[in-house]
Amino acid sequence: MVALNDVSLNIRKGEIHCLAGENGSGKSTLIKVMSGVYQPDGGDIWIDGKPVGKLSPIGSIDHGVQVIYQDFSLFGNLTVAENLAMNVQLREKKKILNWRRVREIATEAVNRLGVELDLDTDVEKLSTAGKQLVAIARALMSDARLIIMDEPTTALTGKEVETLFRIVRDIQARGIAILFVSHKMREMLEISERITVIRNGNKVAEGPTGDFDEALITRHMTGADIISEPYVWTAPNTATTPPRIEARGLTVPGHFDPVDLKIHAGEIVGLSGLLGSGRTELALALFGMLPGYQGKILIDGVEKKLATPQDAIAAGVAYVPEDRLSEGLFLTQGIDRNMLSTSYERLAPSMVIDRDRADMLVDKMIAEMQIATTSGKKMVRELSGGNQQRVVLARWLLTNPRILILNGPTVGVDVGSKAEIHRIIRELAVQQGLAVLMISDDVPELIQNCNRIIMMHRGRFVDEKPCADTSDNQISTMLRTLK
Repeated sequence: MVALNDVSLNIRKGEIHCLAGENGSGKSTLIKVMSGVYQPDGGDIWIDGKPVGKLSPIGSIDHGVQVIYQDFSLFGNLTVAENLAMNVQLREKKKILNWRRVREIATEAVNRLGVELDLDTDVEKLSTAGKQLVAIARALMSDARLIIMDEPTTALTGKEVETLFRIVRDIQARGIAILFVSHKMREMLEISERITVIRNGNKVAEGPTGDFDEALITRHMTGADIISEPYVWTAPNTATTPPRIEARGLTVPGHFDPVDLKIHAGEIVGLSGLLGSGRTELALALFGMLPGYQGKILIDGVEKKLATPQDAIAAGVAYVPEDRLSEGLFLTQGIDRNMLSTSYERLAPSMVIDRDRADMLVDKMIAEMQIATTSGKKMVRELSGGNQQRVVLARWLLTNPRILILNGPTVGVDVGSKAEIHRIIRELAVQQGLAVLMISDDVPELIQNCNRIIMMHRGRFVDEKPCADTSDNQISTMLRTLK
């Protein structure tokens, strides 16, 4: 199997160039070739019109190539200043660390970027957006001429994306080229000047951004047209049918104020808001992970006390967390163990696991969720982001839930997998009567898949919009006005 097949990519000085493609298309391989991590079997790499021959990671950095990966490759236990100064200190080959020099370097790095960062804060305590700023500032201190940003907006809110784009354009104005790798088509169209699309290791399209629209990018990425109709839900007779889940005056002091929420069977309700709005804390309270809540939670009209996740699971609540890698998966374990991790008590009533039934359930879910794998024993870390997300969904579906809470259901997932996950969620709502709470920063995702969207800000519900009468721009504008 060929990861890249005769791919040519030309990035001009001071250009913002977007590289698009589904998971497994070859984007990461191409980045690693450009950064000297992988050695190509054929072809040449040219910098400033000259072939550079065999390129190593150090050689790539010496030529001005800097890669900012999704995990930022920072040292969480070191301060912002120490992270910013490390590469410079290594280049200067100082045997004794000069703390005054460390601070000078860090201050210069922050000033170059034009942002404010607490130099004495440990990086692990920063938000995702803060860590990204440190990574960008560090790249600029290494005399970068080409900065490769790998999925830089995956975990950012709308306002944080706007800040990032401002910084990217400032960097471009200094003559530094940016290779922007993303799944998000609207962002590609907004930030880039040229777009290259690869599929199955082949370059299938390249040209000025003005020659593309979302539908065309999707067609090039997937080889097919993906059409998504708005989700239509018919409300039941509320006089005789209680909500599948209801919160009355639900609050967790210090996290969010009292809120009232009703979601009926088959309904998909969107929840959005800025970082720190309280939306994740609300989800955690509904899943029994914030036991100090006040107010009432009712399932099908019956009050439940959800003091632990076990209480929530027993009541029929399932929660797919925001960060599948650190919160949702056992990366070094197989697909089967990940799927069954919430079901072993049912599979082993007499302390002995029914292996035949376990294997049958795993095979059934792999087929239903259309997970691309040769075996249920395959380690989850070897799967693409979209397939990993389907494994998380499958785990919770095996608990036979009545309520499904999805926090960022398609973060970091390519357009093809995203459409498939949306299809699965809709089918669960329609065919099994699940009540779905979808928390997302992706406004088009909410508009296409929900019947209404609730806006949350500073721990309160501040607005609610029916999706049938609301546009993407209206919701996006509302989010930008929240302060």
